[in-house]
Amino acid sequence: MKVTLSALDTYESSFTPLVVIELAQDVKEETKEWLKNRIIAKKKDGVRRLLTSGIVIQVFPLHDNEALKKLEDTWYTRLALKYQPIDNIRGYFGETIALYFGFLEYFTFALIPMAVIGLPYYLFVWEDYDKYVIFASFNLIWSTVILEVWKRGCANMTYRWGTLVMKRQFEEPRPGFHGVLGVNSITGREEPLYPSYKRQLRIYLVSLPFVCLCLYFSLYVMMIYFDLEIWALGLHENSGSEWTSVLLYVPSIIYAIVIEIMNRLYRYAAEFLTSWENHRLESAYQNHLILKVLVFNFLNCFASLFYIAFVLKDMKLLRQSLATLLITSQILNQIVESLLPYWLQKKHGVRVKRKVQALKADIDATLYEQVILEKEMGTYMGTFDDYLELFLQFGYVSLFSCVYPLAAAFAVLNNFTEVNSDALKMCRVFKRPFSEPSASIGVWQLAFETMSVISVVTNCALIGMSPQVNAVFPESKTDLILIVVAVEHALLALKFILAFAIPDKPRHIQVKLARLEFESLEALKQQQMKLAAENLKEESRVSGKEKET
Repeated sequence: MKVTLSALDTYESSFTPLVVIELAQDVKEETKEWLKNRIIAKKKDGVRRLLTSGIVIQVFPLHDNEALKKLEDTWYTRLALKYQPIDNIRGYFGETIALYFGFLEYFTFALIPMAVIGLPYYLFVWEDYDKYVIFASFNLIWSTVILEVWKRGCANMTYRWGTLVMKRQFEEPRPGFHGVLGVNSITGREEPLYPSYKRQLRIYLVSLPFVCLCLYFSLYVMMIYFDLEIWALGLHENSGSEWTSVLLYVPSIIYAIVIEIMNRLYRYAAEFLTSWENHRLESAYQNHLILKVLVFNFLNCFASLFYIAFVLKDMKLLRQSLATLLITSQILNQIVESLLPYWLQKKHGVRVKRKVQALKADIDATLYEQVILEKEMGTYMGTFDDYLELFLQFGYVSLFSCVYPLAAAFAVLNNFTEVNSDALKMCRVFKRPFSEPSASIGVWQLAFETMSVISVVTNCALIGMSPQVNAVFPESKTDLILIVVAVEHALLALKFILAFAIPDKPRHIQVKLARLEFESLEALKQQQMKLAAENLKEESRVSGKEKET
């Protein structure tokens, strides 16, 4: 896009723009004037329509360099073990991003007890699976308690921010929604209309078969990985050398890299398909996208582990695969999500500075440099990928805890660096996103709770398969299965009892919300009584005039 300076040198030097709107090259002056009038009149649908039509390429708020510098100084520039300035993050980026960093910090500290307890199990009682019953039981209680306690902490934060109780707002059509122009029967407004049956046909005849095909391909790649494992094991048994013992880890490392590549490629395909389904609301779009991505990522990341655990029943290979997948995925995520984009952004910044220095125009060079630099920054697509990374990490830690207790320790080490790398990318890699109010982490709370339920079944089955437990029932496998199922049901019941016993909101917040509701009802009651009194007074006045006449 050709950059012009007219927009920058026609204003006084004291003017500080808050939002940048990038237009297409061939936009007419009449369109620019119409858009300006819509913005002045505070008509929100103007920009949305232009984004849909491609006239407006992007809209983004500029970073406030002074406020950003203050935030960075208290956040990540000084490496130290400290709490994040969550309220300052909320003040600059909004509640949605602040809640993610709050959850990341909380989850990291919640992993520390698992890491501390798992370390001695790893060092001293590695092969005694019967002793892991205590560790697995602690894991199951831990996974329930931390999620319930998070709800309470989240309620504390959002109440302080004023977003705990948000009125549901009517959703406008998302920018990518298209259809035949008509009148909405609910709002009476003119907007694109698209038949629901067409959307359902696209979902069930195209999207669903495509997702199933991707799941099949993921399983096919998994079987290739097992062929590589057999080849590496055979090579090691034949030679027994040092380099072949190292070679045993190569198939798992390659498979972990392939998993990350497949996850990212599938994400692009899922976004394209969900956009093609043409959902009217952003919430519907996000729900369908999350469902597609979660199903594929869960199968792609954990199918091999379930196969090793319950089909091959090879606990040594399970430990090796789990450790390799966890560590490799964490290293790749740090490089791809933060370090590489930051390096590319630094290179782009150097080119922009040289371009600005070469200009002879009488403009505010600092402002021009900031606009051009941030225009080329990546767009932050929301907290989806960040929560997904934590969700998969939670699965690695909780699903097979009795086999690899050291997983929590690696997760803690990763998350301490994740806090700083995510802060870096928010401040220096991506454009500043528009702030969005939130009352919770939304559907991800349900996703984590579902994973904790699956972990109960997985850990009970693994304990039931251990040689020590099988030795108690040498002849009757039916009794063993019945006892394992009974224990699993008992633990699930305990999880639900704990979830019910721990209130989602602290008592003092419940009292404040109840008082607020009472005061609102009292104010409404007083207003109604005042209105009724005024109506009665008006009726008496009219009746008095009628009697006089």
